[in-house]
Amino acid sequence: MRADGKTQQVVADLMEITRQTVSKYENQDTLPSETKKPRDYATRPCPFADVWDEICEHLRLNHGLKAKTIFEHLQRIHVGIFQDGQKRTLERRIKLWKLVNGPDKDVIFSQNHYPGDLGASDYTKMSKLEITIQGQGFEHILYHFVLTYSNWETVSICYGETFESLSEGFQNAMWELSGVPGRHRTDNLGAAVINMGGDKGEMTKRYKELLDHYGMDRSKIQPGKPNENGDVERSNGLLKTVIDQRLMLRGSRDFESIKEYETFLKCLMKELNAGRTERFKEDKAKLKPLPSERLDACTRFDPTVSCFSTVNLSGVIYSVSSRLIKEKVMLRQYSTWIELWYGTTMLDVFPRAIGKKVSINYRHIIHSLVRKPGAFEGYKYREELFPTSHFREAYDNLVEHRPKKAVKEYLNILELAATLSETDVDSALQELLNNGGKLSLHDVTEMLTRPYRKVLPDVVIDPVNLETYDQFINRGQQNAS
Repeated sequence: MRADGKTQQVVADLMEITRQTVSKYENQDTLPSETKKPRDYATRPCPFADVWDEICEHLRLNHGLKAKTIFEHLQRIHVGIFQDGQKRTLERRIKLWKLVNGPDKDVIFSQNHYPGDLGASDYTKMSKLEITIQGQGFEHILYHFVLTYSNWETVSICYGETFESLSEGFQNAMWELSGVPGRHRTDNLGAAVINMGGDKGEMTKRYKELLDHYGMDRSKIQPGKPNENGDVERSNGLLKTVIDQRLMLRGSRDFESIKEYETFLKCLMKELNAGRTERFKEDKAKLKPLPSERLDACTRFDPTVSCFSTVNLSGVIYSVSSRLIKEKVMLRQYSTWIELWYGTTMLDVFPRAIGKKVSINYRHIIHSLVRKPGAFEGYKYREELFPTSHFREAYDNLVEHRPKKAVKEYLNILELAATLSETDVDSALQELLNNGGKLSLHDVTEMLTRPYRKVLPDVVIDPVNLETYDQFINRGQQNAS
């Protein structure tokens, strides 16, 4: 504009700056943007200059020290010198020191993934989401499987990081996929890998048999390096966030049954996988065919039933029918249940004990215990003989009001529960306890035999009209002719 003949004042008015500024810029050899130089000096003295060598020595000895810890240490040693408002200054100084002098950080190397090549799996704990079943806390974990190319994923509910849960969850994923990827990767789970220290880790025999059955190779990671299984590790956090958000939308974290919770998870997985359709098609095209059948996802035990009417499975004591004492039986332990076999006949199915070392079913021993009531007081697993809180309260009530007959009466009440109905006996105990006062076997028996407790509705079944079948037969004969 000056070259076009405009005066400095006119230019200043047009640019909305002072004439002096126009004059200054016009007389400089550099552009206005080049005149400002970065400040490389401190505007005030550093408050930590006198103790900086001491701070650096602490950092060299232990790189994990936080600035807050060092600052509080300085305040204790140099009383009254450092104020709380100076902590941020120290944090900036220490951050700069660590960037220049600190240890190198681990680098995450992004990997190339190929269709149908790798499936990764891991367990993730769900306790923080506070999921309940009919108001009761539901302690569980999820087995999480991910195809690393398309990020297709699925989950299975389980209760421990056991081989049975690994086998069941893994096989559920394979049959849901209707195909098998080339390799499978887990972290160094005790159910899959024999950890021997260092970077070694041999597959367990059962895990090797599982992969061989599906024609898959194992993809190793180093012990203590979960980031090497990063695809599923990262998905674990994202999955729990999504489940948490969906539970908020649902308005409740309580489910009527485990089946309802499983349905909730299946619907959520279907929605998440809907956005991965294109890459999943590429994955599906490269998957190998499934074997002809699933591998039995159980561990077999062949114990002899002890004289205590119990068996020991991997350190957990289970009761079985006293009729089997001194007999050799076969037990098939699955992720959540156990089957009891004698020869080729399955005699019983009972839940697997999760998080405890003893599981005694009073029905197995109550008839013998009624004949030997003196054994009750000192019985090693006596607490297992109170199936609900009402049974425990009933025993305490009997001890208080009928101390000499308490054990016999309680065992007879327990026998009623075993032979008639635990639910009915529990309801009767609850009603009697709520009414207060003394409780007895006679009272419980009387309540169970009251007519109103056993009233069943009349069921009327109309006779079947056989002429309808004659019409079908005649019509069939006509069509055949």
